[in-house]
Amino acid sequence: MTQPFQPLIARSRGEEHRAATPLELFFDLCFVVAVSQAGAELVHAVVEHHAADGIAHYALVFFAIWWAWMNFTWFASAYDNDDVLYRVVTLVQIAGVLILAAGISRVFQDDYLVAVLGYLVMRVALAFQWMRAAHHATDPAERTMCHRYAAGVLLCQIGWTALLLAPEQARVWIFLVGIVAELTVPAVAERAVNTHWHPHHIAERYGLFTIIVLGETIFAATVAVKSGVAEYDALDDLLPIAAGGLLLVYAAWWIYFAVPAHLRLVDNRRGFLWGYGHYLIFAAAAAIGAGIEVAVEQAVGKAHISTLAASSAVTIPAAVFLLCVWLLHARYFKAGIAQQLVLPVSALAILMCTFAGRWAVLAAGLVAAATVAVGVTLAARNPASHGIGPDH
Repeated sequence: MTQPFQPLIARSRGEEHRAATPLELFFDLCFVVAVSQAGAELVHAVVEHHAADGIAHYALVFFAIWWAWMNFTWFASAYDNDDVLYRVVTLVQIAGVLILAAGISRVFQDDYLVAVLGYLVMRVALAFQWMRAAHHATDPAERTMCHRYAAGVLLCQIGWTALLLAPEQARVWIFLVGIVAELTVPAVAERAVNTHWHPHHIAERYGLFTIIVLGETIFAATVAVKSGVAEYDALDDLLPIAAGGLLLVYAAWWIYFAVPAHLRLVDNRRGFLWGYGHYLIFAAAAAIGAGIEVAVEQAVGKAHISTLAASSAVTIPAAVFLLCVWLLHARYFKAGIAQQLVLPVSALAILMCTFAGRWAVLAAGLVAAATVAVGVTLAARNPASHGIGPDH
């Protein structure tokens, strides 16, 4: 039975059978709402011929989503004691996530009030958790680290309020400064001692969030295809997009989980790089779904954009996903040159599919499927490696 109050002390990195908790899964599920809103706004911006502005806003909004998720995930990996107070504070953070999600559409219109309010709820709750960890810490260095985290989180949050006061043309620059400040907090806080995050637990949490984002991509694409068939009776035009999109998501899942990610998490420096690099993986995975929606709307004549633009909305994020998975995962494991080249070459081939006209999404999906097939074959020939086949 859950205890009302327990000391919030650091957990062991060597703890056995560490797995994601139901509360963490619930937390991730609520983030899907925010990811969905960001993707929907990106679709709207692209089909309304505001692609550059939409991509910029999407990148900024997705940072806010991803960073809030990151803050909770790494703290929970080190300190989650699952008592009543911890659960209640986490539920408060979830409320902040939902407020943030409600404000995402406004951010695309340069109105940051609701989003900043959501962030305020999340960050005050997180700072409270860090202060609680500091209160129970027995090591002075660890206590200092917790205080630095709490102070850094609150100072950055004060900085975010500047978005509400600054002129519109200055807001992007304030956002960029805020991003740098946020990314700096962990490095400053952990100068003397590191948090006790658990490699297997972190790898599982990131994997679960990848699955959730890919699931949102499938959902968004399914709704778009259903709407296109119901409203425009364009099944012949939509089948290649649906098939190609499904193959892309299947391949993305297979490729991401082809190598054991926890083997990359051997120290804090690699952990930070690996964790930060996932911003592009998550953002690209979600953008694939948005791109499929754009392709569907273009195919049925609802979006008056070029076929090339619609194809790019799918192929570019798909290529970015493959390249980033290679950079963060695959290239560090023992493999021959052929295996190491599979993902970079596939990313380039998918980009070339942009010029395949109405068959671009299907072509990209077939390339992705072929990537998996080639990876499995090469991994089978080299059992000592971790390729794009089953884990060894």
